[in-house]
Amino acid sequence: MRALTTVEQTRCPLVVHLLNKCGAVLQKNGLKWGAWSPTRLIETAKRRCGIDDLGGDEFFEPLSRLLDSCQREAHLNVIGKLALRADVVRTLCNRLSIERDRQLLPEIVNQQIRQPVFIVGLPRSGTTLLHMLLAADPDHRAPLCWEVMSPSPPAGNHEQERIQRADKSLRSLRRLAPTFEHVHATGAELPQECVSLMSPSFLSDQFDTMYNVPSYRAWFFQQDLRPAYEFHRRFLQHLQQRKKARRWVLKAPAHLFALPTLLSIYPDARLVQTHREPIEAIASVSSLITILRGVFSDQVDPGEIACEAWRYWSDTMTKFLRARDRYLLTERICDLKYSDIRRDPMNAVRYIYDYFGWPLAPAAEKRIRNSLAKQPPAQNGFHRYRASQFGLETMDRERDFGAYCNRFGLSRHATSESTPHANALVSK
Repeated sequence: MRALTTVEQTRCPLVVHLLNKCGAVLQKNGLKWGAWSPTRLIETAKRRCGIDDLGGDEFFEPLSRLLDSCQREAHLNVIGKLALRADVVRTLCNRLSIERDRQLLPEIVNQQIRQPVFIVGLPRSGTTLLHMLLAADPDHRAPLCWEVMSPSPPAGNHEQERIQRADKSLRSLRRLAPTFEHVHATGAELPQECVSLMSPSFLSDQFDTMYNVPSYRAWFFQQDLRPAYEFHRRFLQHLQQRKKARRWVLKAPAHLFALPTLLSIYPDARLVQTHREPIEAIASVSSLITILRGVFSDQVDPGEIACEAWRYWSDTMTKFLRARDRYLLTERICDLKYSDIRRDPMNAVRYIYDYFGWPLAPAAEKRIRNSLAKQPPAQNGFHRYRASQFGLETMDRERDFGAYCNRFGLSRHATSESTPHANALVSK
């Protein structure tokens, strides 16, 4: 028998299903709720934190557009509406707290972010594994999930309490979507994708991953993202005030979209770009988004998600490669194939160190190997997906990704996980 994909295995817990059904019935019968205005949520965050200064109002339009798109287009269920409100208020509280801390501790402004390393590439192309391994080196610093969720104060105060609070939030996500852990490992003390550092600007594709917000997405792609990257740097300064290291190691596929802006904020940045067969990468990320959005909405279309992802990443990759050739010297960007990362992760790490001329101390190598040993192939079960499940077998690979694949030697059957057919079952 054909094995079920992870999306097919995903079931909403009964109690959550009943709660969402009750909410839908009440709303159909005239109960209106969940239409929160940005002003109302800002006031809620200010009362909760006891802080008034948000450090400027450039975030107001992005927040307004996000809320409007969520309320008109995302088809949020009860859980989705509760999650949206909680997420926005928490993000506003973080913005308030960071601004207060910068006023109380002026030295935060003087924190220097030197030669950060950004891991980029198509989503689901080995960026998370590389990030986790590089972060194991004591010379390196990566944002941890708990400190991104609760960055204030920028010191060790109540650290365990903050870790426990983050862990509780992540446990809630696991209860709502038990199969999500098969797709992406979560943990309060694991490295976090640095796109979260942009969220307080409300210019972030993190929201588009969670909610179906086409009008916000279209508007977002037309914006100057400098305010988002400026807040990214402020957030890093904040985290560095708590704990320093020789080098920041950061990761987010979304950085492909805005390389010139990234380099305007971090002119001495180094990049690692991972490469994977696009059909496999897009099928995998479409599965992830389908599962995540399914927590917050009862109307999720996997084919629509995959079509959007294909179009976005094709356009983004074309744009990035032009910007890469224009703005980056060869010695500042290191290329790795997903198949090589999966085949020998430690060798891939060594390649990065050699490429950038970093010393790999024996103690650091031991810690990296220990981190790798904690990640057996079936760590959280298998992530299973088929390209045909998302309609990807009809996409024109040569037209949309042909130049990229030819440049980096990507074959339809190059990775150890691919099989003779585009609609074959893939596990990760």
